[in-house]
Formats: sequence, structure tokens, C-alpha cells
Amino acid sequence: MALPDQPSLPKADYTPGVRGPLTGLRVIDLSRLVAGNLLTQHLVDFGADVVKVEPREGDTLRHWRIKGVETTWKIHSRGKRSLCMEFRHEGAVALIRRLVPGAAMFIESFRTGTLESMGLSPEELLKLEPRLVIVRISGWGQDGPYRRRPGFGTLVEGFAGFANMNGFADREPVLPPMYLADSLAGLTGAFAAMAALREVEINGGKGQVIDLPLLDPLFNSLGPQAANYRLTGKIKPRTGSRSTGAAPRNVYRTKDDLWVALSASTQPMAMRVLRSIGRPELCEDPRFKTNEQRVANGIELDTIIANFIAERTQAENVAFFETAEVTIGPVYDITGFMADPHVQARALVADYPDEDMGEFPMHAVPVRLSETPGAIRTPAPRLGQHTRDILAEIGLSEAEIEASLSSGLARSE
Repeated sequence: MALPDQPSLPKADYTPGVRGPLTGLRVIDLSRLVAGNLLTQHLVDFGADVVKVEPREGDTLRHWRIKGVETTWKIHSRGKRSLCMEFRHEGAVALIRRLVPGAAMFIESFRTGTLESMGLSPEELLKLEPRLVIVRISGWGQDGPYRRRPGFGTLVEGFAGFANMNGFADREPVLPPMYLADSLAGLTGAFAAMAALREVEINGGKGQVIDLPLLDPLFNSLGPQAANYRLTGKIKPRTGSRSTGAAPRNVYRTKDDLWVALSASTQPMAMRVLRSIGRPELCEDPRFKTNEQRVANGIELDTIIANFIAERTQAENVAFFETAEVTIGPVYDITGFMADPHVQARALVADYPDEDMGEFPMHAVPVRLSETPGAIRTPAPRLGQHTRDILAEIGLSEAEIEASLSSGLARSE
């Protein structure tokens, strides 16, 4: 079956020689799945040397394939180097210990207590490298009664209250359709690791351990749920795309059966919406005069706005409301996003050379530094692609490298 026509994308090349602000920073990454890989993706985009230590079967993300292609791995492990080894081999711990001296960070996401049982407790690692920043990713944290529970993001997204807030009141709670808890943990972990590194490099402090659960960053992102409950005694209901804090705010179907998103979270903007749709009298209507009244009468307000928007196409609505200086935008799927001129002009997705697909649509570095911007330096590594190089860098002789490979301790492509 032929694939549908797809938007063309800007062409890009890898830039291995570009120096970044984190050039010279070595990171040992033993994590699995998204949170750790996303954390180190942010570091490698800005020049860190991320040594991805993988088991013989490879990181779990390698097995998330679409039509045989490791799409998730290619995004989140771009620029990294792969050292493949057998963790159950009797020489595994000794080899990991040899990686630590001189490293700035050590990232792991084993179940709580696993690192200690391997003989690689934080205390032992800090003896090897006193300046080391150790990030311990788990579902629930390094202490507390749930510390040894498996910590998949799905469980956390339910536990934290996100799913119970998400969706429509007459339907079941809705989990996010992407790895939300892991993504927030990865972002938070990258910030925390750099804060701890600053303590070492600028303040003359010691290396330390960062306890990074998936749970805590997600709950933090949900806002003042506990305070709101204490004040009102009410649990936040599921309201679909409407907000319980400001109105109008929703998605609305257009004449061409597409959607737009409109948000008017300030009083002047809400009044501008009502005037722009030809209903200025509603600005003085007691149902809609204040934000609190608009939230209380959100269904009625949405019906009025929806009827106006339904008479125009998506493009017509965007143009009309932008002229009226109302905050509105299209609701895109991935094809609309990639074809949008703003996305194209900023190269938010660009085609990079790829050995599996010919060209791979890669996300851009998500933040831009004016003087030392990030860069995508190399594609994600093949399993064990850099094993020999890394073993040589940590002092193994050629004979020792060959012995490691022949004994099954290490694997090279």
C-alpha cells in the first residue's frame, strides 16, 4: 500500500566538529527507557560525551520499533557512544568501576537497591571520583514504602492524579498518549544534574547523589491541587479541554471538520473574544462578565463561541481571530505541524541522513543558545559501536580489549 504524500522537510547534516558549552564533560549512562535517555539527550546536544553502557540485548528503547526502525532510540540517543557489555559477567562491575574516574556524571535507573547489590553504591562511586554527580532515576524515589516497586511512567501518571484530571467527566480517566512522566523527569533531571555540577565546579563542593523519581516532577507540574482541595473541599473534575481556572478555553470544530484551540485567560482577552464574534452585549451579561462567572457558565459560553467558529474553516478562523488580536491557533496532527511555515522556517523537524530510512525526520535541539548553541553531532549509535574506543580510553590494552570481547564481557559491532 502506498504511503500518503508527506510534507517535505528542511535538509540537515550532522555536525560532529561543533563545540558545545558542555564539551569535555563525560557522562556515564547506565539508564534504560525514556527518562534517563532524555536527560542525557539534553546533555549530549550541548556537547557532553555520553557513554551509553548497554546490556548485550541493548537499551529497551532499541526494541520500540516502527516497521523495524528504532525511531525512539534514534531521537533520544543521537550523539551518544555505545559501550555494550554483559552485566552478569564476573568482570562487569570491575569494568564499570574503571569508567568512573574522570567522569562528571553517572546516570542509572535500576530498581532501588540494585546498584548497592552490585557493589556500586554511591559511596563506592564517590570514592572512585569524589566530584561525581550521581543521578538515580526510579519510579518512587530512593526511600519511602514504595521505593522497591517497579516504576513505569504509566503507574506514576495514574498515581499522581494526572489521569484522574484528564478526559471528560462522563468517561474514564485518561492516561497521556506519550511518556509524560518520563519526559518531565528527564527535563528535571538535566537541570538538577547541572545544578549539582555547578556546586562542584564553581562553589568547590563535593559530588552528590540526586534522587530523581518519576513521581515528584509530574506531581509538581500539576499545580496547586492540594491547596485548591484544602480551600474548597472539592476534587478537580475532568472537564475535557475546558479549564477550571479561566474561560473561554477549549478546542472548537471548524467548517472543514478540523479544529482550533482558543484561550482567553485574561479579562481583556475574554472581552475581545465576545466583541469579535459580534456579541458585545455579553461583556455585561452577568453570566460572562467576570472570569469566575465565565468558568461557572462555561458550557453556555462554549456553545456561543463554537457556533461562530463552525461557520468558518480552520484557516479562516485563525486569520479572523488573529486580526482581532485573539489568542487562537490550529490543532494540528503531525502532517499539519511539519508543513507549517513557522515549523519549516525554524527547522523544528529536519531530515538527517540515516542508514535505515535514507533520511530521518529529527527533532531540533529544543532550546537555542545565542553564543554556544546545541547541535546534533552524530546519529544514535549502533549497539556496541564504540566499545573498542571506550575501553582503550579507560586504559585497557589491546590484549585486554580482545580478552574482554572473547570472554563475552564486552561486545563490539
